[in-house]
Amino acid sequence: MSAVDQSVKKSVKILIVDDEKAIGDILSASLEDDGYVTEAALDGESGLKAMQTFQPDIVFLDIWMPGEIDGLDVLQMAQKQYPEMNIVIMSGHGTIETAVKAVKLGAWDFIEKPLSMDKVSILIKNILTFRQTEKDKNALLNKLRRNIALIGDSGAMKVLKQMVARVAQSESWVLITGANGTGKELVAQNIHYLSARASEPFIDVNCAAIPKDLIESELFGYEKGAFTGADRQKLGKFDLAHGGTLFLDEIGDMSLEAQAKILRILQEKSFQRVGGTETIKVDVRVIAATNKDLKEEIKKGTFREDLFYRLNVVPFKVPELKDRQEDIPALITHFVNDFSKQSGIQKKLLSETAMNKLVNYTWPGNVRELKNFVERVYILTPGDFVDVHDLKFAGLSDISSSEGSDLLSSASFREARARFEREFLEQKITEHNGNISKTAESIGLERSYLHRKIKSYGIEV
Repeated sequence: MSAVDQSVKKSVKILIVDDEKAIGDILSASLEDDGYVTEAALDGESGLKAMQTFQPDIVFLDIWMPGEIDGLDVLQMAQKQYPEMNIVIMSGHGTIETAVKAVKLGAWDFIEKPLSMDKVSILIKNILTFRQTEKDKNALLNKLRRNIALIGDSGAMKVLKQMVARVAQSESWVLITGANGTGKELVAQNIHYLSARASEPFIDVNCAAIPKDLIESELFGYEKGAFTGADRQKLGKFDLAHGGTLFLDEIGDMSLEAQAKILRILQEKSFQRVGGTETIKVDVRVIAATNKDLKEEIKKGTFREDLFYRLNVVPFKVPELKDRQEDIPALITHFVNDFSKQSGIQKKLLSETAMNKLVNYTWPGNVRELKNFVERVYILTPGDFVDVHDLKFAGLSDISSSEGSDLLSSASFREARARFEREFLEQKITEHNGNISKTAESIGLERSYLHRKIKSYGIEV
């Protein structure tokens, strides 16, 4: 922001710590005229006390002050106690060495006396712009973290979440294993966005989707003229992920040649582009994932043992949905809310019987299959209520195999009768091609009474 709103200024508190009272008074008066809230202190000890009571956003701190603690001492103490505070060091005897030392200790900047109010004003605006940018970035990151949250409170998911929280704070390489559709990429995203690298890129590479002869140029990029058609330089995935995280999905499908190059990068933290001679240093955290048993692949000779142990610093096994069925209702609620929000379709209510069907169904495609099925049910069910026949219509394969036992498991006689009546009427209406008069005659009901039953059960005719 080029200018600071007056309403924003009134909420910004600035502390001036300087043993020269005249400087503190002049700076305070000038900043207050500009709309800021200020306070002044005359030495390091009173400055630290003011930081505790006044809780400033910005501090202008003189580096040379009488007493036992000087400006650099105050800076170091403040950095530990109030890391969110932005501190500008002031000095009339400044040197390049002093300025560099102050910045290394955590100062925002270094300004020489006599103070220029134009420079002070620009410094404050830059600090406030930075603070607002950080606030916006954190808000976006928190929103993103909510959107990619790991859903479920089963024992398996609690363990997984605890591991993610611990590993995210480290720089360790991670290997994630699990069946297709279990959410391996989601786990990788959680590790990244809960880490110190959260504001840096998260670059994903599907190793199985890239042809073997192109994977080197995809990962490492290439220089202009490296091969026919290379009319410009192209940055590779390692370049793009610098400072952040590179997610190598389906790494078990990577060629042995590419595996050797990946291993070299992990060891040397540098690479060369295809057709290039320059060695490029890179700071990347690698998270890999596979649905294969890499130990078996090692025995077959299709995966390098040294790369496996290099990646497998912290192994993650993402549980299959059949091993955490108690999470299915929470997942369905999450998918319903998400799809309803994106599509604008009103939320639908699932009957208890329908929910039980979904919980007890074996999902071979895991969470991905469940998500796709919930979306399909939403699209194919016209009403606001989803029951067993809607799941059957949407293609849930084992719906009909246990209808009899479902009736016996009903909570009450009334529920069992209602479920039987609905299935019975649907079957008879289908047999008579939707002709209500013929259906009513065949089952011995008045046509008007059958209409009422059809309406009460929400049967589509």
